[in-house]
Amino acid sequence: MPAKELLSDLFVETLEQAMDAVVVIDSNNQVVFYNGAAEQLWGYKKAQVVGQNVKLLVPDNIKPHHDGFVNANRESGVDKIVGTNREVEIACQDGSTKWGSMSISKVSVDGANLYTAFVKDVTGAVIERRRIEMLSLVTDKTNNAIFITDANWKVVYINQGFTSILGYQDEDIIGRTPISVIAPGYNHLDLVNVRKTLFSGVAINEDELLQSKCGQKVWCSVMSNPVFDDTGKFTHVVTILSDITKTKLHEVMHSCMLGAIARDQPLSIIMEYACHEISRITNNGIIPAILQIDEHNNLQLLSAPQLPSRYRKILHDIRIGNGVASSGTAAYLGESVLVTDIDDDPLWDGYRERILPFGFKGCWSTPIKDSQGGSIGVIAFYRKDNQAPSELEHQLINVLGPLCALAIEREKQRKDIRHLAYYDSLTKLPNRSMLHAKAEQSLREVQQLKGSLAVLYVDVDRFKQVNDTFGQPEGDKLLIEIADRLKRKCVNADICGRLSGDEFLLVVMGKHTSDLNYFIEELRLSIACPTTIDGTLYSPSASIGVSIFPEDGQDIGTLIHRADMAMYQAKVAGKGRFSFFSHELNQLALERQELEVELQRSILDNQLELHYQPQVHMKTGRLYGVEALARWNHPKFGAVSPARFIPLAEECGLIGDLSKWALKAACQQMAIWRNKGVAIPAVSVNLSPLNFHNKDLCSQIMAELENNQLQPSDITLELTESVLLDSNPSTMEVLHEIHSKGIRFSIDDFGTGYSSLSYLRKIPIKELKLDSSFVFELEQDDTSQTLSKAVLQIGESLKLDVVAEGIERQEQYDILKLQGYHVAQGYLFSKPLNAVEIAEWVTNANTIIVPS
Repeated sequence: MPAKELLSDLFVETLEQAMDAVVVIDSNNQVVFYNGAAEQLWGYKKAQVVGQNVKLLVPDNIKPHHDGFVNANRESGVDKIVGTNREVEIACQDGSTKWGSMSISKVSVDGANLYTAFVKDVTGAVIERRRIEMLSLVTDKTNNAIFITDANWKVVYINQGFTSILGYQDEDIIGRTPISVIAPGYNHLDLVNVRKTLFSGVAINEDELLQSKCGQKVWCSVMSNPVFDDTGKFTHVVTILSDITKTKLHEVMHSCMLGAIARDQPLSIIMEYACHEISRITNNGIIPAILQIDEHNNLQLLSAPQLPSRYRKILHDIRIGNGVASSGTAAYLGESVLVTDIDDDPLWDGYRERILPFGFKGCWSTPIKDSQGGSIGVIAFYRKDNQAPSELEHQLINVLGPLCALAIEREKQRKDIRHLAYYDSLTKLPNRSMLHAKAEQSLREVQQLKGSLAVLYVDVDRFKQVNDTFGQPEGDKLLIEIADRLKRKCVNADICGRLSGDEFLLVVMGKHTSDLNYFIEELRLSIACPTTIDGTLYSPSASIGVSIFPEDGQDIGTLIHRADMAMYQAKVAGKGRFSFFSHELNQLALERQELEVELQRSILDNQLELHYQPQVHMKTGRLYGVEALARWNHPKFGAVSPARFIPLAEECGLIGDLSKWALKAACQQMAIWRNKGVAIPAVSVNLSPLNFHNKDLCSQIMAELENNQLQPSDITLELTESVLLDSNPSTMEVLHEIHSKGIRFSIDDFGTGYSSLSYLRKIPIKELKLDSSFVFELEQDDTSQTLSKAVLQIGESLKLDVVAEGIERQEQYDILKLQGYHVAQGYLFSKPLNAVEIAEWVTNANTIIVPS
């Protein structure tokens, strides 16, 4: 074969096997060569293409002009496409579209020009490039803020939206952790938990109050998504921030104030909630005050917890008018008044010397208007700088104004419809409605005379015990006697009434501190005089809480509420005592209310945890069981002690939900240990005496056991001695029903209560637990040793297991073992451990080495 022909065949074969598509056309634009790669790219078979015009392979919009393009190149001799590389659209036979990188060569063969097109399939690259272009367009044009952090939690990218919303430029945040810049006050524990969650591959979506570059607070919806590479290595976090300030302000303020209104809180308390929320949102950037216009067109301060007490007194009884500082003018004109420089503004002539010593430089006052458009109050934002109100402050006023108006109008309606002629049928004292009316009238008189007034909240101690022991008729006689004693102590304009049950209220006029203390002491002595109840001499006592006008409140509802808080404090300190209200006490009450809400949420969201402390047989050293102990680690409050949240659950009615959660969690964990072969004989769960008022308790317990395939012997219910004294008729019935199913009972903290030993025979107990207070000084205190031995003897005489808890030292253990105690529990063996740790503890100690 001639070399030329051989070379030609070799060239054709090479093109045929090329990885890229090859198409050759002749001078008539007909396809003379079309390789296998071209078939794969276009989808047309070779027989469909060879001999056809090449426009068969181009998109429809080009076909009419394609021959003209190619011929122009031939005729002009100007290479517009030859020797270049460009991306072209590939119109496939099935109607789909691909993209190719095409280069064209011109070859002269026997005087004819052939055009060879080499086309590489770059569809994937084009799609990815366009996706990136679109993504870049989205990140640059979106109104949301986007930032990306690396594996070290440092910012590597921010978009234009980030700058628009928060004001930070690249140089402000690149290379820094985002929290340090936009949320410097973020809780460290929360941050650790967030990073752990992201590192585990779980996205986070939450609302946060962030700080812009100028110090402005911005509420954002934060969505963070972790990014991992192909090997599963954590590389980045992509976070999107959406500005939700307007909607969040509505949500937060409505929840705060409407919730307080729904709970029928006094007006001053509602406004105090509002002021606390404003301060939290603005991060102390402004100092809020809310005032009401009374029937004499004077301003009365409702709440301003952050203003100095001396200045709060100044804000009472200011006559509204044009030129009466900021608030008086705003109330008079019915429009907002902004003063950015108090030192120089004529509106503050005659008033500036009262405020400048406190460091305030500006005040923005906005009227609160009723449904008819009239001014009924003022919201004032004080500042210690000369700045104008921010956008956030304007939004706050827009939300707060209608809510304050609603609260003030509601309070006026309450006063209008309050009945004035109701008396308590038992004691013949004014009842709650009459008491409020009389007290408010007295308060108005005191306000006009600039006098003083004290509210005493009186709660009879141990009244329920009297009712339970002697019966309700005798309890009623005691209430009548107490009411007579209170009434005899009230003279002149003093008021005495019965609020409800065993709670009374006194309004005492015109007594200053020393006289008031003397009056209260006399009152206590009068209440404590012995009386005969059903033939038995009985010495009653009462806990008394005291609030003072004007220091502790400006309306009677607030004064009663705060006297009630003080009474509770007195009762906690001991029976028969009295306590004065303090703003520290008020703050504790607000925190307690917040803690109650968070406890309910934590129970519902399963945010509590059970820890388990082992109990060991003293003779054999083997595991006797574990006690389940509830633990609560809250993002804001930190580790909340069970001594705090369990009594709270009992007081606010959450103990049933808490116990149900603990029982369910303990049973589920026992089932897990059983499946894993962890040798834990039984778990003890603590229940409150209040739980046994629930007649469905037994069925609930049995359902949990059945759901987790457990036996009744797998759990023990720990009770306190107080359950023995519970007068609720269902308690014994429920106890016996549960015992009939084979479930064990243990009396916890035995020896510290007031129960009679005869009660031990009434309920089916299987175990006593010596209270740790007896163990604490066991080595040095002979009395503690005697008491511990007595408890053991009681348990053994009743054929009960006796557990000594709170053992921390070897000497304590040795004494208890020598006395013959059966089971030991305490830090000497182990602290309470979580479910994983206790399983490891048990696995590593199949036979526990008991201290010797």
